[in-house]
Amino acid sequence: MKKLSNISLALAAVFSMSITTAFADSHFPKTRISVEKALQAALAKHSGEIVSMELEISKGKPQYEFDIKSADGKEWEVEVSAITGKVIEEEQEVATAEDPAFKSKAKVTEAEAEKTALAATPGIVIEREYSIESDGTPSYEFDIKTANGKELEVEIDAVTGKVLETEEEIYQIGKD
Repeated sequence: MKKLSNISLALAAVFSMSITTAFADSHFPKTRISVEKALQAALAKHSGEIVSMELEISKGKPQYEFDIKSADGKEWEVEVSAITGKVIEEEQEVATAEDPAFKSKAKVTEAEAEKTALAATPGIVIEREYSIESDGTPSYEFDIKTANGKELEVEIDAVTGKVLETEEEIYQIGKD
């Protein structure tokens, strides 16, 4: 529990510095759940080292996203509602589209998925990730910087090629 408190304090310190500097002009959504409570919920699903944390807006609702590296080396993305504190999504991140769990089910190429993402959200792709959803479906995630400076994450189903969701990143702490 002491380790959790130390992590929470570190996140809170970085978060408060970020508010007063880089994000002073941003609109922050109202949340009901603290970062610490959301972190506890995420770690209850997948214990390990917190690599990064984001505050996002998805479908008009705020949520926290935690990237967690577990003791067995797997990387997990866990999303927690910033309103209820409940885990709303979890997926395993893989290093590339060549990962056997990803490649064996993917029918859409990365280039096709990127084209779909950019058609839905014009801008510049600044990061890409590969995930296995909780139902085993692979998906591509593209972080896109738009012309107005916002960063949006567009998730594309690697089987159907359809846009699964688009989330607006409000801030991020930790590694990309």
